[in-house]
Amino acid sequence: MNATVLRLSLRGLLGRRRALLLLLLPGVLLLLAVVIRLLAGSDEGVTRTLLGAFALGTLVPLLGLITGTGVLGPEIDDGSVVYLLAKPISRPVIVRSKLMVAIIAVTVFAALPTLLAGLIMSGLAGGLAVGYAVGALVAGVAYCALFLLLSVLTRNAVIVGLLYALIWETVLGGYVPGAQKLSVQQWALAVTRWIAGSEVRSAVGLPVGVVLLVVLFAGSTWYAGRRLSTLTLTSDE
Repeated sequence: MNATVLRLSLRGLLGRRRALLLLLLPGVLLLLAVVIRLLAGSDEGVTRTLLGAFALGTLVPLLGLITGTGVLGPEIDDGSVVYLLAKPISRPVIVRSKLMVAIIAVTVFAALPTLLAGLIMSGLAGGLAVGYAVGALVAGVAYCALFLLLSVLTRNAVIVGLLYALIWETVLGGYVPGAQKLSVQQWALAVTRWIAGSEVRSAVGLPVGVVLLVVLFAGSTWYAGRRLSTLTLTSDE
């Protein structure tokens, strides 16, 4: 990884309008957690529902989209990436540096708020807070790699990614049996289930979930570096 790319990417990600979304989405989760705790008290079933359906099913894929596309997509869209590509830095290193920034952001704005929401609602009971936080982290890492790859493949990465996040992950991946097995959300829930117990439902087992998460992350990262290596831009594009 390259420290300069890391620093500039982090500044770019947090210095734009998307920073408001990075704060708004976890803010909604924490607000819901507080309200539910005040109204319903400590209820592990309600905690599983909120953290599974909203945190893992909606919050994490959307934040993965914002961060994954946000660290590289805008530079490709406006052509300014040509200046980065002109530097004596290998393109796989650029991809890994950008990806690290996205992972840091999704950890801070998705995994940690999920942990806090779980603690607010149920404390340490049943390992729910920790389990869903770890699930949010591994899902977020996979989403970041996937959406970063998408930003290299198409200039419409945000639109395509939004459709994927809302339709496939939130709707089909959450409720349609066949589609669940190909859902990052379900793979992450397998990890959560291993930590928080059998009351957490997952469409795949832990070994399958972990393998698929690793394959998605490694494959997306590798192919993004490969595609960026073939990308040729001029300052006029």
